Amino acid sequence: MTSTLQPASTNEAVTKRPGRWLALSVLVLAVLLVAVDATVLGLATPYISEDLKPSGTQLLWIGDVYSFVIAGLLVSMGSLGDRIGRKKILLVGATAFGAISVLNAYATTPEMMIFARALLGVAGATLMPATLALIRNLFHDPRERSLAVGIWGATASAGTAIGPIAGGFLLEHFWWGSVFLINLPVMAVLVVVGIKLLPESKNPNPGPWDMLSVALSLVGMIALVYAVKEAATHGFSGEVAAVALLGAGALIWFVRRQLTLPTPLLDMRLFRNRGFSAAVLADLLTILGLSGLVFFLSQYLQLVQGRRPLEAGLAELPAAIGAVAAGLLAGRAARRFSVRSVVAGGLAAVGLALASLMVLDQSTGYPLLGAALLVVGIGAGFSFTVTADVILSSVPKEQAGSASAVSETAYELGAALGIAVLGSIVTGVYRDFTGPVGTPDGAHESLGGAVEAAAGMPAQQSAALLDSARQAFVDGLSLAAGLGAAVLLATAVAAWFMLRDQRLENEV
Repeated sequence: MTSTLQPASTNEAVTKRPGRWLALSVLVLAVLLVAVDATVLGLATPYISEDLKPSGTQLLWIGDVYSFVIAGLLVSMGSLGDRIGRKKILLVGATAFGAISVLNAYATTPEMMIFARALLGVAGATLMPATLALIRNLFHDPRERSLAVGIWGATASAGTAIGPIAGGFLLEHFWWGSVFLINLPVMAVLVVVGIKLLPESKNPNPGPWDMLSVALSLVGMIALVYAVKEAATHGFSGEVAAVALLGAGALIWFVRRQLTLPTPLLDMRLFRNRGFSAAVLADLLTILGLSGLVFFLSQYLQLVQGRRPLEAGLAELPAAIGAVAAGLLAGRAARRFSVRSVVAGGLAAVGLALASLMVLDQSTGYPLLGAALLVVGIGAGFSFTVTADVILSSVPKEQAGSASAVSETAYELGAALGIAVLGSIVTGVYRDFTGPVGTPDGAHESLGGAVEAAAGMPAQQSAALLDSARQAFVDGLSLAAGLGAAVLLATAVAAWFMLRDQRLENEV
């Protein structure tokens, strides 16, 4: 399918803004803020489970409500940034993100924690689209933009390494809420320095911000993802069907409304560009295949293999190292070979690495796990960096916020669906384990609950309970890895065909 949109570089002169690299350093702080927050949650989950005593369903909500809310608001916030200014919305969002992190840190009930995570999603929805949109407007030279996007992606990957290590250190010395407070110094530096260094940019002719479209986008995304989550957790029912129909209806209405508005919240013509659509779909399916596994990996390292929090954080380091290295090389590789070979090859590598994790058991040695995580990082680094570059280069700079929001929506929607579907599979397999006589019901809700229950039982019963619970958890994790591998390999094949003839821009 041919696009009615022309590459942005054909209509704009290549200008190199002074101070653009210093401005980029501020933008990557925002990326770091989000990446660190996402990774420390997984590491803190066993402690949150022990302290707040959430049910298995509540634990999944704590993990995915952030993604639900952010997925519903990203398009709206990206469009709002195009209208009122990307610098302004970034700085306001960063300030709110830091303040709400305090609420997360001091949550005292599962319900309060879920509410705090939802509010954090509202703030987070302002950050990622604004950073990518500002990169699009700071770097007009295609090769410089590719490097900037690579640095942007590498910082996100570095955050996934810094988060577990810093979080592991904090969890060994302080209470679990401290892992959320590390957002505060990053936020403070971002706001103070960003006021000085970031240039403002926005669409010069934005039109009004359509509130009905905002509401339809939010209701549609949240309802649809909620329905998938509930169907995966509790099975299909009339209530699930009704919520799914509500979500689908709202999104259909949203699309139809965008096609009739003179200045839509989201220009649906973006999807006529085959490269844009393929990159968005690849991001969504990749995260879907990865996120359910990643959410439970920290629990496997700590509650199954008995690693301390800091050791568990260090164990996940190879994935970040691989992603940082690949992200910095991705643009050059895509120009030397092709976009589709780098994206499809990266996704296939991730799929094969996930498939290798199907052999996990309670005593799996670290060499297998570390090697698999390194390959996952390299493959994902190549794929995500190139797809982000494709998305940004497919649209005029005035629509950079909306395009970036679509990209991030795919990412967050994939994360929510992955945790909902693959996470529910892990939970479903886990709940069926057979424990010794007298096993409390709470032990079947989560592995953290089983560990807590075992602490109050006689030694023989405790050992039997832990062995059964850990084995069930590993069985569920292995099944999720296999399904994730199938999704990644299928996505690699689709990307190979959908990204044919796609090229990154060269200097103009």
